[in-house]
This record gives sequence, C-alpha cells and structure tokens, in this order.
Amino acid sequence: MNFRELGLRAEMAEMCKRIGFTEPTPIQKQAIPVILEGGDVIGTAETGTGKTAAFLLPILQKMGPKTKPGTTVLVLAPTRELATQIEEECRKFSPKGVTCACLIGGTGYGKQTQALKRGVNVLIATPGRLIDFMEQGLVNLKGLTTLVLDEADRMLDMGFLPAIKRIVKACPEKRQTLFFSATMAGEIEYIARQIVKDPTYVEVSKRGIAAVTIDQKAYPVAHQFKVPLLLELLNKEDFDRVLVFTRTKRGADRIAHILERQELKSNRIHGDRSQSQREAALSSFKAGRTQVLVATDVAARGIDIDAVSHVINYDVPEAPEDYVHRIGRTGRAGNKGQAITLFTLAEEHSLRAIEKLTGQQVERVFLPDFGGIKPIERPAGSRNGLFRSGRRRR
Repeated sequence: MNFRELGLRAEMAEMCKRIGFTEPTPIQKQAIPVILEGGDVIGTAETGTGKTAAFLLPILQKMGPKTKPGTTVLVLAPTRELATQIEEECRKFSPKGVTCACLIGGTGYGKQTQALKRGVNVLIATPGRLIDFMEQGLVNLKGLTTLVLDEADRMLDMGFLPAIKRIVKACPEKRQTLFFSATMAGEIEYIARQIVKDPTYVEVSKRGIAAVTIDQKAYPVAHQFKVPLLLELLNKEDFDRVLVFTRTKRGADRIAHILERQELKSNRIHGDRSQSQREAALSSFKAGRTQVLVATDVAARGIDIDAVSHVINYDVPEAPEDYVHRIGRTGRAGNKGQAITLFTLAEEHSLRAIEKLTGQQVERVFLPDFGGIKPIERPAGSRNGLFRSGRRRR
C-alpha cells in the first residue's frame, strides 16, 4: 500500500516521497483514512513508528492551500522538545499558504506573540505556555476544527489535566479530536473518552510494548558500582550516540560532569536548563559532536534521531511506561538499537513492573566485579527472591 491508496492527494504523496517516506507505517495505514473522513481517533503504537505524520498528513491535506486566516488546528504536546519536533514536521508537509507556530516555555514571548498577531493556521503548544497566551487574549480557539493531543498520557501524568480541561472548554464542541500515544493506561483512556466522541481505536501493537528492533539487557549492580559500570560499558560498547537517562536533574548534572572528566564528549538536558541550552545540547547530539547525552525523562519524548545506537537507563524509571518511551529513542525507523538498564536490588521491583507492562522479559547480564546480584533457584511454589553474596535476604 502507498500513500495515494490511503487517500492522500498526488501532491501530498509526492512530498512524502521527496522527504523519504517510501511506504506508510502501520499506524499511518490505519489512522490516515479515518482522519481524512473526519472521525475522532485514539491511537497507540510503538514510539518511533510515525505517529506525527499519521495525524499531520491528513490534517494538512484537508486544510489545503486556500486555508482561511485564523487558527483551525491545535496540537498539544507535553514537552518543548516534542512540540518543536512537531513544528519542524509541520513545516515540511504544509502546503503553500498554510502557516504554523510553536508556543513553548523557556523562551521569550516576543517572537511567539508576533506570530500570533500575524495569524497562525496550525498552533503547536505546550499546555502551560498556551494558557499564558489565552489569558493575554492573544489566542482565539473559536474557529478550531481539529484538536490533537500527542503523547496524551504523558501530559496527564505531568499534571496538565486542569490546563487541558480549560483548553478543551475553550474549543468548539463540534470538532475533530485525535489522541495519540505510545502507551495508554486505563485511567488515561477514561479521560480520553471524555474528550473524544465515538472514536476509532487505532492500535497497531500491544499497548506498552517496546519495538522489536531493540535488544534489551539489564545489569544488576551494587549502588556504589553504578558509575564504574556505566564507564565500563561506554568504553567497551560499540556505540555511535548514547542517551543516558537519570531520574533527577541533579543526577543528570553529576553524570555529565563525570563523563566530561573522562574526556567523553557529553552534554545534558533537563528541566532546569534554559531552552537555548536544551536546543544547543540536542543540536550537538544530532550532529554527532556530542557522543553521550545525559537526560531526565523530559527527553524521553520528542527526541527523534535515527542514529541513537544505545539507550542506557542509569536509573530505572518510576513509571513503567516511561521505560518504553526512554528506550524508544533507539531502534527507530527500522534500525537496530540497544537498551541497557542498570538496576540495584532496591530497583529490582521496578524492573519487574516494566516486564509486566511490556510482557517481555529483559535479559539479565551478571558481572560479579560490579557487585552483580544473582537470582537463586527456589522450589516450585515458593516466593521469588534475590540473594546477595550467597546470603538470604531477610
């Protein structure tokens, strides 16, 4: 099946070909026809499988080159990086005469205000900054025809539910609403159903499962040996670009400084860094000038770089869904990727929660020199447990 068979016009299909989109992905095959027909969608698919194009292509085709002035499409995203990425894709696909702008925090209001005053057809925004402009009377959503929530579960997890409710209330009741995410827990789906109307479910893979192109391994390690093991892996593994994830901003700073002292080309990205610092770090990483990018979960969504060879979870994420998004930064666009998780005895229960979500057992690699903990076989029917240095955990 090609893009023309999905209902895209010849000029839009030709644009896809020029950009390098030779064949629709499964999420695009299922979502594009539904969106072209005007139906609401709740879509889930592995991260890195083309969800952004799945909603942008049909939306932009319906707008066409003779779009009237004013905002008719609003795309909400949880992070600045993801919003910026969507804006870049929108500019690639937009027909002549269709304008778009990105409203994100961490930057000045000047350019964004000017864009709004000129008039924008497609508005891509993080909820907080959009609310700021709504309160200033600079955003008018009365003419909106399409509302998109990308990575909707993450927005709700980040506490944006009150802002989203306020934004939805400002939108016309008669509209098309699209929910897209790589994971969708039951409570998130419940909220989604309050916003969409008679949706079509587009689910191309088991919810919460990682891409099959990713080789996953987990290394048990004593807490004091985490840094030495990380350095050992970075020295031994054959990598092009590595994303290292930590739970905290302070942890990201600490690991980045350690790597710099080891003369590894590294940088960091987290919520306390300015937008210009985050953009510079991401640009350097994309260009290959930086080998290792240390990040908190702010970067788990929105980093779309095909050449990320490895993702290393220095800390196991608290939410199992975040694991899927983290490792989804590698193994993209059909490429092979490596996902490595370092876990202490205290983090073992979090790793098991991840395996329960994904339905995939992560291969354990034991390195005794780094305080690796080994499971002990137990008789059938007994409780599972872990032992350290041959002694029973009490």
